[in-house]
Amino acid sequence: MDFSQVLAEKKDTIIDKWITAVRKDRRIESADDLSYTAVKDHIPDVLQAMVTVLSKSQDNDIQSIVTASFQHGAIRAEQGFDPAEIAREYHLLRTVIFDALQADFLNGTPVEIIRSMRLIDAIIDEAIARCFKSYVEERLRELHQLQLSLTLHNDELTRLISANQEYLSQLAHELKHPLTSIIGYSDLFLRQQRRKTEIKDNYTNLEHIERVLRNGRQLLHLINDVLELSRHDAGQIKLQLAPTDVRELINNVCEMLEPLAAGKNLKIVVDCDGFANAKGERTPKKLITDPFQCQQIITNLISNAIRYTESGTIIIMCQMLENQKWAITVSDTGIGIAPENQTQIFEPYFRVSSSDRPYLPDSTGLGLAIVSRLVKLLEGEIKLVSEVGVGSTFTVILPLQIES
Repeated sequence: MDFSQVLAEKKDTIIDKWITAVRKDRRIESADDLSYTAVKDHIPDVLQAMVTVLSKSQDNDIQSIVTASFQHGAIRAEQGFDPAEIAREYHLLRTVIFDALQADFLNGTPVEIIRSMRLIDAIIDEAIARCFKSYVEERLRELHQLQLSLTLHNDELTRLISANQEYLSQLAHELKHPLTSIIGYSDLFLRQQRRKTEIKDNYTNLEHIERVLRNGRQLLHLINDVLELSRHDAGQIKLQLAPTDVRELINNVCEMLEPLAAGKNLKIVVDCDGFANAKGERTPKKLITDPFQCQQIITNLISNAIRYTESGTIIIMCQMLENQKWAITVSDTGIGIAPENQTQIFEPYFRVSSSDRPYLPDSTGLGLAIVSRLVKLLEGEIKLVSEVGVGSTFTVILPLQIES
């Protein structure tokens, strides 16, 4: 019996059942927000190559399996999958294929059944190996780019530390832990690679790479915030004024930060149309300001609200004011800020903490300091209303048009 023909006829059904199984599997969370096409990826190519290999009348198409699996691994790396999720995908694929062919196997001879099952297992194993190889290469590529970026920041960071001795010890403390992790895991990974470990050890290696990248990203975020603050204090930020659609800018920021809010089941509500001043004027469509610096302000305020809110809603509102001014308000239902801390919240490196709730490990204490400086640069002011356990509301008031 020609099982390759049976597999070819059931290929679409197998893909549909496999995608359904992947979406239902709670061990593959990275697929939750992907479209049908994104989940499917290059799996149809793997199945088509499998059809060819099973066929007695055609030459084995190993290269198609190699290519399809290689591309699948690279794309899964970009989509944020971890190695265990990819392995689970292929486990489900193997299960769905055998379930689909089970009835047809009963019509074949023992020799045909054994041959087909061995080939299917071999093809899946080869696909997994090639997929992990490309996954590792993609992660190494990202690690290399991160290394280059950190290297480019090194000289400027050195100058910054020399110019800001009062923050040296605190900055060194912030850099110590992620740097130690990067160095330790990188050294371990390199030593393992020199021993040319087998495929079965890839899980451990990939976990080390993930830790390196995670700590590297955190370090890079801290460095970027420090440099942004340094550039402002040194007067190196020059405004680039342009007509700016504030509603589009806010929507873009919210779209960018939506995954962070979704990860904590927080709802983001944007209202830029329902408010008017005493003359009935709506929120302006175009402002004359620096769109990049304005976006920085909004991004820092919303990301800060998400970071310090465990449940509830983030509300963003903008409205017209008198005297040719407008305002944007970001409210959250987070932990709130005690009155004694509200005067210090805009100071560099200050972070709210308490005996039962230390400050968050991914907080640099620079976000609101940068916001405060950028607001002044844009000729505005920022106000804070907050209550512990209830939430915080930040209001930024800016001119409709900056003259120079």
